[in-house]
Amino acid sequence: MATGTRTKKSLPLDGGGQGGGERLRPNGEPRKFTPPQPHPIKGRGEEAAIRDVLESVPDPEIPVVSVVDLGIVRDVRPDRVTITPTYTGCPATQVIERDIHAALDAAGFRDVAIETMLSPPWTTDWITESGKAKLHAYGIAPPSRAATATCPQCGSADTEELSRFGSTPCKAQWRCRSCLEPFDRFKCH
Repeated sequence: MATGTRTKKSLPLDGGGQGGGERLRPNGEPRKFTPPQPHPIKGRGEEAAIRDVLESVPDPEIPVVSVVDLGIVRDVRPDRVTITPTYTGCPATQVIERDIHAALDAAGFRDVAIETMLSPPWTTDWITESGKAKLHAYGIAPPSRAATATCPQCGSADTEELSRFGSTPCKAQWRCRSCLEPFDRFKCH
C-alpha cells in the first residue's frame, strides 16, 4: 500500500459542477462522512481488505446499507474499485465516490483508482440478501417482482402504490391498507 496520486476514471455525471446529495444535520449544516480508522489486517489479501473498507461506506440516501450491500461496488482489485450508480443520473454518485475515496485514503489505500462503469446498468438483482434485510428493517420494502409489496411495518401484503415517485428516484411511495402506514418500496429494475 504505497501513497501517491490517485487516478480517477469516471464520467462527470453533473457536467463537472459541485455539490448535491449532501446529508444534512437537523440544523441544516452538511454532515460529512467519517471514514473508518485504519487498522492492520493480517493474513488477508488486499482485495479482501479493500472490500472490508467499502462495506463500511454507507449509501448517502439510505445510510443503513453500504455501497456493497446495494451492489454499487461491482469489482474490487488491488489497484481499482469499479462502481455502477443505481441509475445513470443518480445525484448521489459524486457523494458516493467522495466517500469511497475518503474511506480508502484513511485505510491507506491511496493508490486505488475508482472507475465508474455504466454498462451493463445496475440492477436491483445486485442488492445483497443482507442489504434487502437491512432495507426491510429500516422500513423500506425491498425490491420484488411481485405485483404488491409486503408492508415493512406490519407484514401485510394488502398494500397499494400511491405514487411511482418516492423519496428518491429509485423508490416508489406505497401504503398499507391494514395498518395505513405509508412506506417506500425500492423499484425493481
